[in-house]
Amino acid sequence: MIVISFRSRIRPGCDLQALDRLGTRMYELASAMPGFVSYQDFTAADGESLTLIEFADHASLAAWRDHPEHRAAQERGRLEFFSDYRIQVCEAVRSYRFSAAEGRVDEG
Repeated sequence: MIVISFRSRIRPGCDLQALDRLGTRMYELASAMPGFVSYQDFTAADGESLTLIEFADHASLAAWRDHPEHRAAQERGRLEFFSDYRIQVCEAVRSYRFSAAEGRVDEG
């Protein structure tokens, strides 16, 4: 499992509706790609956003990274929407979950 952490700050005065539309489109594209696992977005009280995206493997992530519409969206983000961002690509070394019904379940 490959986990991408995308931390960002919005540029003051940017078109938030356009950013929202672009984000919706990127989710539509990414979630339809082979190997896509999940997407979650969080916003901190100080305005920083954290997006976590999971892909099954490096090849799936590379296909997303190189998708032409995603590349264009990245460029647009740099020019119009983000004052700064940081991307970290991480490989899951252990995975487990917990539920009251099942207790701890190792996933690999």
